[in-house]
Amino acid sequence: MIQWVSLATGPRPVPQPVSTPLVWATAFAGAMALVALLNALVGTDRPGLALTALSLLSALLGVYARFTAAPGTAALCWLFLNGFAIPPVGVLTWANPRDMFWLVCLLTAALTGTTLARLLQARAAYRRLTTSVLPRTQEPGDWPGDV
Repeated sequence: MIQWVSLATGPRPVPQPVSTPLVWATAFAGAMALVALLNALVGTDRPGLALTALSLLSALLGVYARFTAAPGTAALCWLFLNGFAIPPVGVLTWANPRDMFWLVCLLTAALTGTTLARLLQARAAYRRLTTSVLPRTQEPGDWPGDV
């Protein structure tokens, strides 16, 4: 027997992601603070460290974001990386292989964070739904003495 159960009642099986403008505002503020901190501690001569830190920020923001927020998050992190983490500071430049690699790294980090979060949330929701199965009802042939 199939029993239809509405998944919309009660607690939501999968949490809703954060709105895209909020993710982008956090990416803007976080990238600015992170690049400023790295410039103060290390200087502008180590863009690899800044790329790693901004990739981790993109992945962390991707955990709470929708897939549609990933390109904007990567672009905002790249703007701060290109504009303030490499000399000359405050000037946007484009060096094709380098900047394309940076954009791909940041976008991959954001998409990886989002994908990982969605997979873990779907797995947890599946476990919650399968462990809360209703008890089995007796079928006519299940009673003792039925043949």
